[in-house]
Amino acid sequence: MKETWVYSFAEGDGKNKKLLGGKGANLCELTQTGIRVPPGFVITTKACLAFLNNPERKIPQGMMEQVSKHLKKIEGLTNKSFGGEKKPLLLSVRSGSAMSMPGMMDTILNLGLNPDTLKGLIADTGNERFCYDAYRRFIQLFGKVALGIPDELFDEEFEKIKSKAHAHLDVDLSRDDLAEICTVFLQVVERYTGKPFPHDPFEQLEIAIKAVFSSWMGKRAVDYRREFKITSEMANGTAVNIVAMVFGNMSNNSATGVGFTRDPGTGENVIFGEYLVNAQGEDVVAGIRTPKPLAAMADEMPGLFKELMELRNNLESHFKEVQDFEFTIEEGILYCLQTRNGKMNATAMVRTSVEMKKEGLIDTKQALLRIKPEMLEQLLFPRLDPDADATPVAKGLPASPGGASGIAVFDADRAEKLGHEGVKVILVREETKPEDIHGFFAAQGILTSRGGKTSHAAVVARGMGKPCVAGAEGITVDVRLRQAVIGDTLISEGDTITIDGSTGGVYLGELPLIEAEFTPELEKLLSWADEKARLKVMANADTPGDAKRALKFGAMGIGLCRTERMFNEPSRLPIVIEMIIADTKEDRQKALDKLLPIQREDFKNIFIEMAPRPVTIRLLDPPIHEFLPQEQQLIEELELLRNLRKNLRGMRKLSEAVTFMYQNEPEKPIVQLSADPELLDAVILKKDMILSKVRSLHEINPMLGHRGVRLGLTFPEIYAMQIRAILEAAAECKKSGVTVHPEIMIPQVCTAQELKRVKEWVIQIHAEVEDRFGLSIQCAFGSMLEVVRACMRAENLAEEAEFFSFGTNDLTQATFSFSREDAENKFLPMYNMSHILQDNPFEVLDVKGVGKLMELAVRWGRQTRPDIKVGICGEHGGHPASIEFCHKIGLTYVSCSGPRVPIARLAAAHAAINQP
Repeated sequence: MKETWVYSFAEGDGKNKKLLGGKGANLCELTQTGIRVPPGFVITTKACLAFLNNPERKIPQGMMEQVSKHLKKIEGLTNKSFGGEKKPLLLSVRSGSAMSMPGMMDTILNLGLNPDTLKGLIADTGNERFCYDAYRRFIQLFGKVALGIPDELFDEEFEKIKSKAHAHLDVDLSRDDLAEICTVFLQVVERYTGKPFPHDPFEQLEIAIKAVFSSWMGKRAVDYRREFKITSEMANGTAVNIVAMVFGNMSNNSATGVGFTRDPGTGENVIFGEYLVNAQGEDVVAGIRTPKPLAAMADEMPGLFKELMELRNNLESHFKEVQDFEFTIEEGILYCLQTRNGKMNATAMVRTSVEMKKEGLIDTKQALLRIKPEMLEQLLFPRLDPDADATPVAKGLPASPGGASGIAVFDADRAEKLGHEGVKVILVREETKPEDIHGFFAAQGILTSRGGKTSHAAVVARGMGKPCVAGAEGITVDVRLRQAVIGDTLISEGDTITIDGSTGGVYLGELPLIEAEFTPELEKLLSWADEKARLKVMANADTPGDAKRALKFGAMGIGLCRTERMFNEPSRLPIVIEMIIADTKEDRQKALDKLLPIQREDFKNIFIEMAPRPVTIRLLDPPIHEFLPQEQQLIEELELLRNLRKNLRGMRKLSEAVTFMYQNEPEKPIVQLSADPELLDAVILKKDMILSKVRSLHEINPMLGHRGVRLGLTFPEIYAMQIRAILEAAAECKKSGVTVHPEIMIPQVCTAQELKRVKEWVIQIHAEVEDRFGLSIQCAFGSMLEVVRACMRAENLAEEAEFFSFGTNDLTQATFSFSREDAENKFLPMYNMSHILQDNPFEVLDVKGVGKLMELAVRWGRQTRPDIKVGICGEHGGHPASIEFCHKIGLTYVSCSGPRVPIARLAAAHAAINQP
């Protein structure tokens, strides 16, 4: 059977976006539901893939014959002729993949024009100015997209003629000006390509189709798919939509615009968008002119505005989703040119989910599933402090909310380079083009001097959740000089600026940011998520402040409290060092006795903050050498001290030097030393002892060395102190009426015997504390599963442990035999780029390797203890795809950093809905 490469809008399956692309499928659906769409047809994504897979980049056999057949149908429906000198039919040739990628691939408008069809169009419309305007647009767009001619070559000539005609905007140009531009543009094409512009309309069409197919592999489209993780399973190849042109630039009774059925920045249930009278669609989305808000159409074109509102209501009712649609008005007749699900920021997505559910448009499941969990990260982005004392130097349109500061950078390549180096940048452009997409990814925010809220910059920024101020017309941007001028103020590249995408304000310097607040809509949405989810979501928190923040994000307890973070407090570090360098058990115990009340108070405050929720405390995990200075640092300090000892050169130098030596020990006051050799000797002696201990503790591979339970068994007094601090804190809380649920977790376990030894200490100290306080304390005892052998022996560990928690950071290192720091800095990016590994396994849980270990451990552990609680507390605990896997294998909870708790809550609900 012959392959069908082409489907008309009247016959295509509107549900088959994989084959027809989102734009083509929706145009088919709109046509078949009776909404006025210009006639057209879709060339399938299969045709695109066949073209791209052909080494000679040839169009599939039989495709152009099918195109010709469908062109005849359009000619019949429009009573026009493609390539004809009377009533010529002009076409738009537009891309459209299964996943919306706004502006990332190519479009060509007004195709079919040449000197002969131009005469026919003039005779047909009686509007010479309009015809020359359409022709100059076609030459430039075809030249850029299909022939690869830089836009700048056309822009330079265009600006010359505008300047000569004293025209501010293109609409100010006369018929003669536009005719001259057409002649000059044709010369630009011939100079650049060495060939005359192709005048045969059928040749134009074939070249244009090839160009749109090729744009699937263009840099900006590839960058976009990589950034938004659009895989070939989600969208592969672009369809090509061939549509009869309708013209918004015929007269002042014509217009073009972009609309959203609800505000994509706030979610408010009002029509949102912009339009331009006497313009074509590219003028709006490219930001070449700053358009009017759709609300203005109610006064300027009241009858058409009423029709537009009907179209808006029909689109949302039919698709059950906020729609982003394009329209053209040709001499008073409204056409819908496309519709797609609107790209909105997280604030708008959450609000529309809640409101559309209340309106009965969608149900709870749809309200949850329409929001990707990772989108919620946007809601946690900081905003400008409203109390900051600052006056904006310019004001634009609030195109995408949030605040951002960074150095001004005027081109996307430089923004990408600096962004990858960790520099915070604000991309500043006159107007952005799709080619700037890589700069968007690297920037903190985007500022443009032209364009509106539906310009390319605004739409893409909102989809990324990045602040954007558009159409700041008080700013003159000079990309060549890398500067922007605002009145008397000059902003040069490298100057720090702040933008507020919520108000449109532009400020000099860096303004303070504050943490975002939960909206009532987000609270409601997450309450629905918690009702649907089976997995509980805990937080990783090490201090009372962390615990308080985690509660704000909706944590159901603490799944990981790392005690070593408490040791690193500057005021405590000297006591920890004292413990480490102790030569005898007695000396070590003296230091631990100082740490006990400090740790007890830490735990008590965390218990009070989290009450009555569970708190899982992990006993000391890292190698103890991590609390000591680096060897080289100590050698350098000792050399300086000994030199000072030999030759004291004045009180001041000595005082400064010793002050420097003590700067890492801030518990001691800055000592203004007299020239006292004995005191200097004491400092040298202590540094020597620390250096000796650093050398004795040195390990070839410390991540696989003397750490975790191995350290605890070697120095049982350390773990005994921590166990006692936890149980005494719990007892003090209970005595004061605070309900607590402490859990003690042992790290780096590989055998049940290790657990058994520590458990004996817990039982003994537990009894002592209960006896001392005269009350009973409930405290669960569990094990980390982060060693491969522990997973393999889970049934034995479950004899001692009441709960397991997978430490997937270490488990991933052990499974792959990768050192994370070395792997990520050296070969992992290459592995990902060349598809040796699909993802970075430290970011996305490796379900085929690490995941299998986890699945086996859960099954075997529950064979011994059916009610064992099992969780995950590595970084994967906040990753949506990893959470879905955790749900699938039957984990009880996930634990992640506080700010990722909302993301995990929504991901847990998605998992439960998708895997009931």
